[in-house]
Amino acid sequence: MLRGINQQQIFEDTEDCNKFIQILHECKAVSEFKLFAYCLMNNHIHLLIKPEKEPIEQVFKRIGARYVYWFNVKYQRVGHLFQDRFKSEPVEDDAYFLMVLRYIHQNPTKAGICKNIEDYKYSSYQEYITKPWLVDTDFVFDMISKKEFIRYNNEANFDKCLEVEDTPKIRVTDEQAKRIIKTVSKCENSTEFQSLDSKLRDEYIAILKQNGLSIRQISRLTGISFGVVRKRFD
Repeated sequence: MLRGINQQQIFEDTEDCNKFIQILHECKAVSEFKLFAYCLMNNHIHLLIKPEKEPIEQVFKRIGARYVYWFNVKYQRVGHLFQDRFKSEPVEDDAYFLMVLRYIHQNPTKAGICKNIEDYKYSSYQEYITKPWLVDTDFVFDMISKKEFIRYNNEANFDKCLEVEDTPKIRVTDEQAKRIIKTVSKCENSTEFQSLDSKLRDEYIAILKQNGLSIRQISRLTGISFGVVRKRFD
């Protein structure tokens, strides 16, 4: 898992998501790792991979460096985008492998982004039920049939794998919050918000709080550090 620094967004629009998937494809060709699942969320990424030619550290470094460079150029920003190094855990048996696969594919529905997992565009689920392009699906279909795969991945569960820590309990959804931020600040993305005059920025933060956004949510979606946002209300 890769997550945004200070839990901020790492994908501002569909172009960002498509670019990351393109980079993932390019790095896969170089590093020759097996990719079994992926899901791009607003502020974090889940990958289920098996390193082959290069160690996992090198794989993530290659992927992260390429995306950060592109993101920083696009949004005219500098510095880190991802928080610390990646987080990982080993998958050592088939049962847990399938559970991790399901957990990754159900991320968007459990986050309330969409109702059905097949509706989410930026996960590997569609490659399993249509035609694989980036994902190595044979390993899974050697274990279960496509019909069983669909049933299992849509099954209700309480799976907990590599959880995103400190996920805030928000009173409005992220999609609603992003619309509120744009309406209030007239900023198209977090980089523009970070470039605001500090006095004007603080005024907007106060208005966002009045509109139901939590302190952590404001920090995460605008890229303003949690400490700066919280100080506004001390």
